[in-house]
Amino acid sequence: MKPIKKQLVWLGMLLILSPSLISANETPLTLIHTNDMHSHLLGLPSNLEYSPLKTGDDATVGGWARIASVIRSEKAKRNHPILVVDAGDFLMGSLFHMISREEAVELRLMKEMGYDVITLGNHEFDFLPAGLARIITSAHQKGGLPEIVFSNGLFDPENNEDDTFEELFKKRMIKRYTVKEIHGIRIGLFGIIGKDAAEVSPFARPLKFRSPIETAREMVKRLREEEKVDLVICLSHGGLSENKSRSEDEQLAKEVSGIDIIISGHSHTKLGTPLVVNHTIIIQAYAHGRNVGVLDLIYENRKVRIKEYRLVEIDDHILGDETIQKKIESFISLINQTILKDHGLHFYKVIAKTDFDLKLFPEESNLGNLIADSIRWAVNRIDYNPQDPKTKVVVAIESNGAIRDNLLRGKTGEIAVCDLFRVVPLGFSRGTESMGYPLITCYLYGQEIKKILEVLTSIYPKKGSKFFLQVSGVRFRYNPNRMIFDRVTEIAIGSEEEGYLPLDYSESNKALYRVAANFYNATFLNFVGRFTYNLLKIVPKDRHGNPIVSDKPQGNPFDLLLPLRVDMDKEKPGIQELKQWVALMDYVRHFPDKDGDGIPDIPEQYRGKLGRITREPSWNPIHLLSRGTYVTWITFGSMTLILIIIGSVIYVLQKRMRTNKSV
Repeated sequence: MKPIKKQLVWLGMLLILSPSLISANETPLTLIHTNDMHSHLLGLPSNLEYSPLKTGDDATVGGWARIASVIRSEKAKRNHPILVVDAGDFLMGSLFHMISREEAVELRLMKEMGYDVITLGNHEFDFLPAGLARIITSAHQKGGLPEIVFSNGLFDPENNEDDTFEELFKKRMIKRYTVKEIHGIRIGLFGIIGKDAAEVSPFARPLKFRSPIETAREMVKRLREEEKVDLVICLSHGGLSENKSRSEDEQLAKEVSGIDIIISGHSHTKLGTPLVVNHTIIIQAYAHGRNVGVLDLIYENRKVRIKEYRLVEIDDHILGDETIQKKIESFISLINQTILKDHGLHFYKVIAKTDFDLKLFPEESNLGNLIADSIRWAVNRIDYNPQDPKTKVVVAIESNGAIRDNLLRGKTGEIAVCDLFRVVPLGFSRGTESMGYPLITCYLYGQEIKKILEVLTSIYPKKGSKFFLQVSGVRFRYNPNRMIFDRVTEIAIGSEEEGYLPLDYSESNKALYRVAANFYNATFLNFVGRFTYNLLKIVPKDRHGNPIVSDKPQGNPFDLLLPLRVDMDKEKPGIQELKQWVALMDYVRHFPDKDGDGIPDIPEQYRGKLGRITREPSWNPIHLLSRGTYVTWITFGSMTLILIIIGSVIYVLQKRMRTNKSV
């Protein structure tokens, strides 16, 4: 064979073999991920209709038995390394979290489902640091838990309320980071809570959260330089947003080099296609177990590239894992015995019916009206003395952020206890260490009621829909074009049944009005003044107008509101807290039975809006200035002065120009 022919043959063989030679240096890797599952162990929107051990017979989505099957199935399809991870907020959202301190339901199930590493979200701290420590310890004692990485917590050496949580780091039950070596690839994982999540974690105190960007830089440096990892994965409970300035995980990728993958959480974003920012892959899988993300990667030369990504829809086509489902059902029996029995309820009990959906929107909504009405009704039923009109709650509020699920008609219109609970599931009481937000009341001036409503007009547009307020006992109008914190133009108090009367919200009106809210919203309103330079300062008062002061001024600031909790039975020692979830159950159970089937029906008035919140944009100067506060008038005066100065300067310049021309 001639030399040139030999060369051609060898070249041809090299071309044929080159793909296999290249692939020999490639290593496949798969990440299976979830986020924000919020204790939603069963299918949605109706737990009643969920049948995970059958397919083709229901319209529900989600359910941990189905998720377990997907994890098992995806692992079976591959013979290469797989990591299963979660980006936080696995707790808080259903009746299951009510027994988590004792049973660690979610963590134990996640371990059995195959999760390797998870991080903490803001709602894990709803139990206080000590409560979260108790959950993790329970899981450790009763069957195990996935590895937990949490990197940006800052402990207070002067306060012992976070000591039990801090102790878990010393015991290595929580780690700042972890390293997994799989088929020769060293993978470093760390977890952070973002800024927005930290802001809505008031019960994490005295624990604080270090800057996620500073923390990420430190973690990347340590993992790359000290641990010599090949890949860095950040489990970030920071979130994504269409507003790029508020899209925390995109900002994280931009500002911190060296993160290969960010598993995002917190914002409940259904991200069908990965984002790639500054060579960092960002993925997020919606929320409540509706989707599971599966990211197939190729690792080569210390870098990864995406081979394939898909969001698996968790629905009725997936046959659930029988072992996981049986364990979930055993937890339901425990909930019935320890939580619901004393209230005459059980998990699947149907307590109402509806002919229409009740949904939440960042505007007045029928679900919001129902919940706000339930607060006012429940407190007045228990703690209103007709001989003392001042004791009547005239206004109740609820924030969209505390309403966690819609109430949908489904196939039958039946509303079960488990489904209704998911609407207002959150909370923990510092006073009794019991689950669920207690309701509180205080007395406010008319001008302070206006300040509450200004949260909706001015803070919600800047901070997002969770700050939108739903109201009961009040009807108001606002002009979004007015000066910030002075947009409410008209307020009336009353009800649809009794009618509404104008509220005098001038500073001269010192009449007191009793207002009700859950503990979380009351806490926020109590502190909103400091975040608005006291423009929206609200001072809770007793029925005599005396400001409420803390018995322990140096203690936890939330102790300030503990005396304001509604007492369900004043004959007993201490405070028998009225829980918001119980108030909603009782309110719905008191509705009339329209069709005689023995089940209450949601009244027709809740089919649509009730005109409680009216947005009236206007640039009419009268509408912009009428009844304006000092903020509006100072701003108007300053703008007027600036215009006068600008006009004067223009006039002088023009006069000089005319003089120069005449010369």
